[in-house]
Parts: sequence; C-alpha cells; structure tokens
Amino acid sequence: MDFSYNSTTQDYLTRLKAFMAEHVAPIEQQVYEDLEELNPTGDWKSWSVHPAIEPLKAKAKEAGLWNLFLPDADLAQGLTCTEYAPLAEEMGRIPFSPEIFNCNAPDTGNMEVLYHFGNDAQKAKWLTPLLNGEIRSVFGMTEPDVASSDATNMAATIEADGDELVINGKKWWSTGLGHPNAKVMIFMGLSNPENDKHSQHSMVIVPLDTPGLHIKRMLTAYGDYDAPFGHGEVHFDNVRVPKENLLVGMGKGFAIAQGRLGPGRIHHCMRAIGMAEKALELGIKRGLSRVAFGRPIIELGGNKERLAQARMAIEQSRLLTLQAAWKIDNLGVKNAMVDISAIKVVVPNMLQEVVDMAVQLHGGGGMCNDYPLARLAAGARALRLADGPDEVHMAMVSRLELKKYR
Repeated sequence: MDFSYNSTTQDYLTRLKAFMAEHVAPIEQQVYEDLEELNPTGDWKSWSVHPAIEPLKAKAKEAGLWNLFLPDADLAQGLTCTEYAPLAEEMGRIPFSPEIFNCNAPDTGNMEVLYHFGNDAQKAKWLTPLLNGEIRSVFGMTEPDVASSDATNMAATIEADGDELVINGKKWWSTGLGHPNAKVMIFMGLSNPENDKHSQHSMVIVPLDTPGLHIKRMLTAYGDYDAPFGHGEVHFDNVRVPKENLLVGMGKGFAIAQGRLGPGRIHHCMRAIGMAEKALELGIKRGLSRVAFGRPIIELGGNKERLAQARMAIEQSRLLTLQAAWKIDNLGVKNAMVDISAIKVVVPNMLQEVVDMAVQLHGGGGMCNDYPLARLAAGARALRLADGPDEVHMAMVSRLELKKYR
C-alpha cells in the first residue's frame, strides 16, 4: 500500500487549503458567533443559514471544489476514497466548512445511496438537486424506543398498501432535520418481519412535507442545538408515499446500508482527524503563549509528553483510515470490514483525548465558545455513538478475528 498523495490529491489539496485559508478561516469565529444570534433557541422553524455560506458555495463551485466525495467524473470530481480522504481531513478542521463544498453529512451518504441504488426517476428528482446543493437531506435510522445499537431492532414500519407504502413509527438523532433547506429523508424501517433478520428492513424516500410526518423537536448535544442543521426527533403517523419511492426492493435495507456506511465512515474519520489536528494546534499555541509559575504551561505538568502522545495517536489514526480507504478502493467494502469498524473506534476516541488535552491547556477558555474546542468535544463524543457505538464495532472486529481460527 502506498499512502503518498498522488498528483490528483496534491492538486486538490493545495487548492482546497488555499480556499480555506482565504475564504473560510478568516470568518470562522464570526460565523460561530453569528449563528448563535441567528438561531438562539431550539425553534428550528425560525433557523436560518449564515449569509456567508451560499456565496462561498458559489465560489467553491467556480473553483472546482464541489462534490469532492463522489467517485464519478461526470457528476462530480471522480476521486477515489483514498484521494478524497485528505480533503475530508482538511475540511474537518472547521466543522461548518463541508457544506461549502457540498461534502457534508448526511447528504454525502444519501447522495451515494441514490447514486448507487436509485433508479433514473429517483436520481432526477432527488440526486440532481442534492448534487447541485439546492436542497439538504436527512437519514432516518436511529429510534428512541429501542436499543438502536442493534440495528435489527428497528421498529418503525413500512407496509405496502396497493400502490403506496405506509410508514409508522419514530426516528431521532436525524441530523440535518432542522436545516431550512432540508426537503427529503431516506427512511429505513421494518418491512418484512418474516425474513431473516438482515432482510427484514427497507429504505424508502420520504419528502419532509408529506402529510403525517411530524417534526417534534431538535435535540441538544451537550446543550448545543447545532443550528442550522440540528439533530431532530420525527414521528410518522400513517405517512403515505408512492411505491416508486422504494429503493431497490423490499427487504434490501441492510444491503444498501452496507454500501452507504463504508465510504461514509472514511469521511467521518478523516474529518475527525482534521478536528484533532485543529485541537492540537490550538493546544500547542496556547501552551507556548501562556505563562504560569514563571514558565510556559507547555513545560508544566507533563504537557510535552501529552503533546507527543497526541501527535503519535493522530498519525496512527490517519494511517489506519487511509488503509481502510485503500481497501475499499481496491478490494471492496466487504474486504475492508475490519478496518472500517476499527477506524470507527480508534479515531473518535483519539479525537476525544486530543480535544480534552487542548481544553485542559486552555483552562476556562476551553469550556466556552470563545474557542471551537467545546464544539469539537461534543462532536468527538457524538462520533463514539453515531453510525454505531464503539462496542458494536469492536464486536465486529473480534468476530472477524475469531473467524480466522474456526
């Protein structure tokens, strides 16, 4: 495996870094402050996108830094997972920046689902406006009333009724549900309880304005609503959509999910590595500039050793993630399952430790929104649950490891 960046990656990364340095980094703190004023409460109906975002999206399109995640040279930039990974890391340094390049979750995953599994009509109606950045989307999987760490527990239902599908149940932690431009959800629910456990569920496209779909609330993550995206709870009361909205077929939900979650976890983890690099940078600068007991605080309390540990952990995490990306590109998702599960455990835990170190170096400043560290800390903790908790992924790794000996 050769993880050196090829000429394509180097070109995109150079241009992306220049764009971030010129257009995004200078307004980072101001955007955070403005968003708190624009969206001060959990009333998502009044939320608005920061006015700088749409003009920056137009600039990103003009610069050819748009839809970097999709490996299709006609619809996007045609980059592989391995080529895209360093770009995701760079975007991860500023958490709101992926939207500027149309590379934000869960839209990337939903676009990949529609790209790989949607029919022509579904692509025309939903994939095209998503690729154009005209709308946002949501993915409905996690449920409040069951242990969603076991995805086969999903209880929300999809039932066929003539030419329609009828949806009932609840979803929550549906990221992006509060965004003013959110128009559609890909919903996963129980459709074929008579089948084996991995053939019981289906995915269906549900426009958010469908009668019977009720957004109940936005959830806080450590007190933050993450506006204007939000993480919402939504209830479905006899929601009816045409059968043409079904993806692939009844009982195919888990097969689709396997294709969706592999590349998506690469994206998550590389963004998290970018967050860790940002946290380490902030921690070092703080440690060098602040003096306590007559010495820079980087010299106190074992901080230099913690700095070294953070650097080593970041490098290890990056190499493991690049290995997973290489395997997806060259061997396919099925042959990268150990690596995909491993990075989902290793990287968020690494991020949590690095951010915590940086918070400690900042003292009280690290706890408030004067710095982005509190947001990074919430993101790190959430990633240890999102797309499956640590324990589920470790169970996958151990199962595949034990399989070698049976």
